[in-house]
Amino acid sequence: MGKKHNFSAGPCILPQEVFQKSAEAILDFNGIGLSLLEISHRSKDFVAVMDEARAIVKRLMNLGDDYEVLYLGGGASLQFAMVPYNILKVGGKAAYLDTGVWAAGAIKEAKKVGDVDVVGSSKEDNYSYIPKDYKVGSEYDYFHCTSNNTIYGTQIKEFPEVDTLMVCDMSSDIFSRQLDFSKFDLIYAGAQKNMGPAGVTLVVIKKEILGKTGRENMFSILDYSQHISKESMYNTPPVFPVYATLLTLQHLENNGGIAAAEERNIAKAKLLYDTIDNHPLFETYCRDEDRSLMNVSFKLIDDSKKEEFDAAWKSAGISGLNGHRSLGGYRASIYNALPIESVQVLVDVMNSIK
Repeated sequence: MGKKHNFSAGPCILPQEVFQKSAEAILDFNGIGLSLLEISHRSKDFVAVMDEARAIVKRLMNLGDDYEVLYLGGGASLQFAMVPYNILKVGGKAAYLDTGVWAAGAIKEAKKVGDVDVVGSSKEDNYSYIPKDYKVGSEYDYFHCTSNNTIYGTQIKEFPEVDTLMVCDMSSDIFSRQLDFSKFDLIYAGAQKNMGPAGVTLVVIKKEILGKTGRENMFSILDYSQHISKESMYNTPPVFPVYATLLTLQHLENNGGIAAAEERNIAKAKLLYDTIDNHPLFETYCRDEDRSLMNVSFKLIDDSKKEEFDAAWKSAGISGLNGHRSLGGYRASIYNALPIESVQVLVDVMNSIK
């Protein structure tokens, strides 16, 4: 069976080179006669992996020593709780932007820690756009947003100017486009989109924002400062996902970095959106100006064509095209590692439906 065209929303496609090198490391890591899965996380071989995995993030983001990089467990969902626990002051208030299911999840958890104001929301319109008419002042301890929404296919194109700390969940579009990452005080992202396999979460944090909540006797495992002091090894880290993430980021760096990835992603998205816009049987769910470069959610206008379309894309070797269960339709996730040739296969299938 040939390699599928993988449009899965996550876990998702990664560079073939990453699969090959990861497989080799599982059998014999660095020629030491041991599998990556059985070596100590304190061994010099893995310490070198963790050190470079942290360093390469700062190189790609062009960040200095005022930022720290952590690789943690628990997924981005754990960060929904860790963020307010570490930077929402006792008696303080945070501002959140509600742009989808995962943003709503972050809001729900933050409210368990302290006061939260939802400064903008598109929930009433089924998250079909990114709210823009809002302001965030200095009365808030931080502002939280979600850069890309995998279910609805929306993406923040311009981040707001705020008079407080800026926190962003970049799980589904991190390293896909050029940004001024120094604009953010805390970034987090589950790895299983553009970075690596499921099982590890990236946290990039400006050190100076910590230790100011007035919260005493914090749980150590939830305290960013504890993880920083132990160089992201407060407890045993997810060894294999960290290594695979390092390989993915090295592949990105060696192939033109974020700038080149963004060019490829724009070309892929244009090809697919142009096809949807020019085809009488397909349409997207969201407003044009907020369309995601990573997740193209769309539907058939004529449901009678569903059986024909489903058979056609499956026959073409396409995988992972079904939409999220809460929305339906279809979702083509076109992350960094997906080649434009796969998008062309999908486009050809769509154009065959009359």
